[in-house]
Amino acid sequence: MLHMKTLSVGELATSCYIVWDDSTDTCVVIDPGAEPERILAACGERKIDAILLTHGHFDHIGAVAELAKTGAEIVIHREDAPMLGDTRLNASWLVGWNVTSPEATRTVREGEKFTYAGVNFTVLHTPGHTPGSVCYRAGEKLFTGDTLFHFGYGRTDLPGGSMHQLAESLRRLQTVVRECEIYPGH
Repeated sequence: MLHMKTLSVGELATSCYIVWDDSTDTCVVIDPGAEPERILAACGERKIDAILLTHGHFDHIGAVAELAKTGAEIVIHREDAPMLGDTRLNASWLVGWNVTSPEATRTVREGEKFTYAGVNFTVLHTPGHTPGSVCYRAGEKLFTGDTLFHFGYGRTDLPGGSMHQLAESLRRLQTVVRECEIYPGH
């Protein structure tokens, strides 16, 4: 059975999700934007199998470096992978911060399916907020990052953003959101 905890982390209140299945003693952390100690505490005794990133902005990757020390895989779309180590691309320099992350250990693409912590995920590439923005579908749950919020969508005015691409991504998601519960990045 799929279980989930939600934490609001950091000054920008990024939604961080911890997901697992009863069949394992591991978990997945989605978008660990800040507060690694709090995230680790929320994982309890479960080992982090993977860190799934919906995109590479600083407010979604801030705790990756600490969490990666557990040996967890770092998963992101290949088009956003360069953002992990570049403060200009991940926009942390805009707020006067210097946020970086270790390199991805796995890059994903549209339609890819994989399993971590006993949970089956499918990647939906939804560019627009960033070139490599993705949503991760796990059964009836859709983790949308900043592509789609409960009452809106992500901004497109940061490096790599495109309103045209985001509009196409939102059109694509119209049928998916009718089948799923939405878990956005904020």
